[in-house]
Amino acid sequence: MIRPFRAMALLLFLAACGSNTGTAPRNLDNACSIVSQNPNWLREMKRTERKWGVPVHVQMATIYQESKFVSDARPPFRYALGVIPFGRQSSALGFSQALDGTWEEYQRDQGAYRAKRTRFGDAVDFMGWYMDGSEERVGISKFDTRNQYLAYHEGRTGFARGSYNGKSWLLRVANEVDARAQTYRAQLVSCGKA
Repeated sequence: MIRPFRAMALLLFLAACGSNTGTAPRNLDNACSIVSQNPNWLREMKRTERKWGVPVHVQMATIYQESKFVSDARPPFRYALGVIPFGRQSSALGFSQALDGTWEEYQRDQGAYRAKRTRFGDAVDFMGWYMDGSEERVGISKFDTRNQYLAYHEGRTGFARGSYNGKSWLLRVANEVDARAQTYRAQLVSCGKA
């Protein structure tokens, strides 16, 4: 009787260790609610806007799509035979869902070796850096949420090749990100946070 209890306790402990500890704010459809719950996030996004020129509403819509504002968000596991987990779909992590290689490039370029993908300020600075590079290298305006998102998702080389054109689901998502950015912008203006 004790062995099954120990096994169950161990299983519950391991499940708790692997659970998502970063919690999202309430009411993700309202930008004013998000920033009122996390005033430091607004300060960090405005700092990114000043430094990189990426508007707050573009940052917010991208974070919503990538992580739903969950600090330690990760992509789902892949499964062998439908039941055996054998790794995640990618190395994406955190608010910005930055991949290992791109994050390391950012750290080297910015000298930000202590930056963490799970820290909001670092994540939005990364997004600003990436989107600034997309404007510089591929010519996408920082106000063009749809195309910035496509380049963010596909990488700049993939965007330049038009790899997204064969992905109707991604084009739909990019349009949704753009619509959310416009909604967030209007909401931030209405509550005096823009």
